[in-house]
Amino acid sequence: MIPEAVRALERDLRGIFGSRLQSLAIYGARATAHDGRHAHDAHGHGAAAPTRTLAVVESMTRDDLRAAATRVDAWHDAGLATPLLLGAREFSQSLDAFPLEFGAILADHVVVTGDNPFASLAVDPADVRRAVEVQARSHLLHLREGFLETRGRADALSVLILQSAPAFAALVTSIARLEGKADGDPLSAARHVERLVGQSAPVGAAEHGAISDVVKLATAHDLASAAAEQLFAPYLDAVERIVAYVDGWSTR
Repeated sequence: MIPEAVRALERDLRGIFGSRLQSLAIYGARATAHDGRHAHDAHGHGAAAPTRTLAVVESMTRDDLRAAATRVDAWHDAGLATPLLLGAREFSQSLDAFPLEFGAILADHVVVTGDNPFASLAVDPADVRRAVEVQARSHLLHLREGFLETRGRADALSVLILQSAPAFAALVTSIARLEGKADGDPLSAARHVERLVGQSAPVGAAEHGAISDVVKLATAHDLASAAAEQLFAPYLDAVERIVAYVDGWSTR
C-alpha cells in the first residue's frame, strides 16, 4: 500500500512536470515497510523518519523548480522528505560518483509510478570500495582530531562518541553492503563487521564488541563519562582495523 502522502506528491509532480514525469519511487528503510504512517506519532511528535522519494523527469527547468519549491512545506507537513529530482540520465551517470548513496537506493526502493528506472543498473564494487575507504579514513581522522579537542575531559569524550556514532553506523552499514550482507539493520551489520575485523567479544564475555556498542549509541542521547572512557580505546581500535580491512579489500 502506497501512503496517501506519496500519492499526493505524485499528483503534485504530475501537475508540475506533466508527461515529463517518467517515474517516482520510495527509497530507504520505509520502501519495504511503508504503511501509510506519517513522520509523526499519534501525539504529533516527530517519531519516524520522513518518507524519502526520488522522481525521474525527462527535463527540468527553473520554473519547474520554483513550482516545486512552493509545495515543499506541504510535503514536509505530510511526513515526506524533500524529493530528489533527477534528469532521465543523471542517476545512471552518477552511480560512480555516489556509489554508497545511490547503491542504497538501488537496494531498497519501491516504484510508485512509471517504469523502474533502476532495473538495469548496478554499482561497480570497486567504486563502492573507494567510497567506503574515503568514509573510513575520514572517520578515523575526525575521531583522532575530536579526541585531541576533548583536552582529556571525560564529559567531552562522551559528547564526541555520541556525535560520531551515527556516522560510524553509516560506515558499518556501507561495509556490510560492500560485502553483500546489508539487510537494512545497522546492528546486524555491526556484528558482521566485528567478525570481519576480528573485534568480536571474547567467548564468555558480552555477546557483542565495541563496534556494536557504538552503533547502538547512534540513536542514544546520553553516555556516562565513565562508560565513554572505557569505550573510546576499543572504538578507535575498531576504526583503525576497519581502515586496514577496507584498504586491502580489493586484493581479496
